[in-house]
Amino acid sequence: MSRRCELTGKGVQSGNNVSHANNKSRRRFLPNLCSVHLMSEQLNQSYRFRVSASALKAVEHRGGLDAFLLKARDLELSLHARRLKRQIKKKTDSAAAATAAATPETAAPAS
Repeated sequence: MSRRCELTGKGVQSGNNVSHANNKSRRRFLPNLCSVHLMSEQLNQSYRFRVSASALKAVEHRGGLDAFLLKARDLELSLHARRLKRQIKKKTDSAAAATAAATPETAAPAS
């Protein structure tokens, strides 16, 4: 299991420990990953993700998992998240088409 956020793509960074004597040794900066269950409102189902704490905050800020995934770029998302995004988009498009077909178009009044 890689140390990479499934929603934002945030991963391990490398850098230096710098001592008072200016000695440098390599180190790794690990992302703050949390295993969470996020609820999809469109699909009415819960999904498990391994996300960073900042991504969890961003999901809440954007209004939930569905809104976050629809706005996110595919390059950042994991394979699991991209599949879920396609399912959500398909469900939203079919729901929008159903509501458009159900409401009759208002015709211009004849004069």
